Order: sequence, then structure tokens, then C-alpha cells
Amino acid sequence: MAAIDPYLIFDGNCEEAFNFYKSALGGEFEMISKFKDMPGEKCPAGDENKIMHVSLPIGNGNRLMGSDTGSGMGGVTFGNNFSISLSATSEDETKKLFDGLSAGGKVTMPLEPTFWAPLFGMLTDKFGVNWMVGYNKES
Repeated sequence: MAAIDPYLIFDGNCEEAFNFYKSALGGEFEMISKFKDMPGEKCPAGDENKIMHVSLPIGNGNRLMGSDTGSGMGGVTFGNNFSISLSATSEDETKKLFDGLSAGGKVTMPLEPTFWAPLFGMLTDKFGVNWMVGYNKES
């Protein structure tokens, strides 16, 4: 079954928040990247040093993950500042989870290959909960 990790969204202070979480919870970042690090993408001015993705192991195989919103992604408000991230164990499981959760909801990023994963997509389910579903062969 897929691993479940909370994914927090910030409005420009993700790095500050995650440095706080790291000091409070311990551990080291397993990944931290900025929007300027995206391959082949033109980063909007002002977003270069915002966090595109950060992952902090928090024990027992769990991770706290997060990012900043980029320009044009909309602001951060209560209710859209987190997602539940599912890391599936196969492409078939990824598709099944994504299709099941998106039924009656809204796909915000279609399930497709990305530069960081063979399959990744985002959706808001019919109850308004945000989900990220992905598969990474290395997980």
C-alpha cells in the first residue's frame, strides 16, 4: 500500500518553516530544491529562491513535505495550504489510487510523467481534500 505523508504549502516562508521543523523534530532534509533548480523550466521572476519541494524524514518511515506557492499558483489560505501525499508502490497502484480519489472531484494536475517521478498527479476530491499521488521507482 502507498505511504501517506502530509504536504504543507507556504506563501514564501517554506524554508524558514522547515528549518524550524527540522530543529524541533530532528533529522536532516532528504531533499530540498528551489524553483530555480527545475530543469528546462523558466522560473518566474521573484520565485527563484522559493522552495519547490522539501522532504524531512520524521521517523518510522514518515516524511513531512512541503513547498512554497509560485507566482500564478494562487495564494495560500486555510484549506488549500496542505495536501495528503500518497507514494504508491507501482504504476498500476498509482493509477488506481488517482482514478479512485478523483472520481467526482477535480483533477488539478493530470497523472503523467514528471522530471521527478515516472507518474505524478494532483487532485481535489469531491469533499474538497487536496491529494498528490505519485510513483517513484526508487521509493
